[in-house]
Amino acid sequence: MKFTVAIDGPAAAGKGTISKAIAANFKFAHLDTGLLYRGVGKKALAYSRTSFYPEISEQLALELTPEDLLSDDLRTDEVAQAASKVAIIPEVRDVLFDFQRNFANQEGGTVLDGRDIGTIICPNADVKLFITASAEVRALRRFKELTKNGHKVSLQDVLNDVLGRDARDRERTVSPLIAAEDAIIIDTSHLSIELAISTAIEAVTVKFKVK
Repeated sequence: MKFTVAIDGPAAAGKGTISKAIAANFKFAHLDTGLLYRGVGKKALAYSRTSFYPEISEQLALELTPEDLLSDDLRTDEVAQAASKVAIIPEVRDVLFDFQRNFANQEGGTVLDGRDIGTIICPNADVKLFITASAEVRALRRFKELTKNGHKVSLQDVLNDVLGRDARDRERTVSPLIAAEDAIIIDTSHLSIELAISTAIEAVTVKFKVK
């Protein structure tokens, strides 16, 4: 049986947590596609701290290994910003497209979360969710996470980073961040994580029963 759940949304909206919960609930395989771009972004940072060249980033994407996705520092703000920059490069997206599509087509059910899963990677997904929240709420969540981990940052700087990343994700010419026309929108701005998860699982359950 093949059953695909496509989950999109901006950073810190809660889609990662929701995706993992859905995968665990239905025993589906899960892929955080953002890690692919973070992996390339980290490699790009190691290559050059100041510039991103399409032909170099394409080669870095080709060299990406499963081990690269296990690094603890893929979640840093610096790598997140680099990932957002390499994600606008068409050559990088082309390299990673096949990996994501092949993952989605495996037997047993899959959950993929990212920025263009429901629109580009899996346009025929059985369920499409778009997880969002206001920029201010997402910045506060990110700020709390960073300070808890010992990072010294200001809330305004984090908000500026969130807004900058949103702009790059939504304004890029290739695979911009938009909700698919048939996506179920879940705004987590004022939801507890438990309610957000239960809302998402219920949406998937309805489709899964029909399948």
